[in-house]
Amino acid sequence: MDKQEVIDRTRHWISALVIGLNLCPFAQRVFQGEKIRYIVTECEDENSLLRDLAGELKALASGPIEIVETTLLIHPLVLANFLDYVEFLGRGEKLLGDLGLRGVIQLASFHPDYYFADTDPEAVENYTNRSPYPMLHLLREESISRVADDPDELLAIPQRNIETLRRLGRAKIVEMLARREES
Repeated sequence: MDKQEVIDRTRHWISALVIGLNLCPFAQRVFQGEKIRYIVTECEDENSLLRDLAGELKALASGPIEIVETTLLIHPLVLANFLDYVEFLGRGEKLLGDLGLRGVIQLASFHPDYYFADTDPEAVENYTNRSPYPMLHLLREESISRVADDPDELLAIPQRNIETLRRLGRAKIVEMLARREES
């Protein structure tokens, strides 16, 4: 596995979709400020991934926010099956609580086959959480609080994203993601 290629594809996804379509209004600042820590793990089983997650949660919580504001724990070799990934998220949330980091760090979920409950797996709105690889996004609560003055604005983000993706359509989104492969 070429870890740099994994990071490069992830950065393209963030640039093209997450920032390019403004799916997350907070992403551009940390992306351009190079405050995202990209960790590509070679774990091949869930227990190893849980250990890596624990280490990254502790590192993020104890490190200076001015250097690293958020972490992407990318795990291409484990949890390729989306339903297994969803099941693992419960273990990740439990770990967050066990480490006393609930309210300090949030886990956000991204997966190549992500789909929301009660949606068709091929529905375009699932691309809000579809990434090139399975990954866990570790977000500092402090970062969200800093930029999220209006709670109503935060609540409006998912619906706005769904409307944006539906307007563009699946073919356009797939084309946007493929552009990096051609260059």
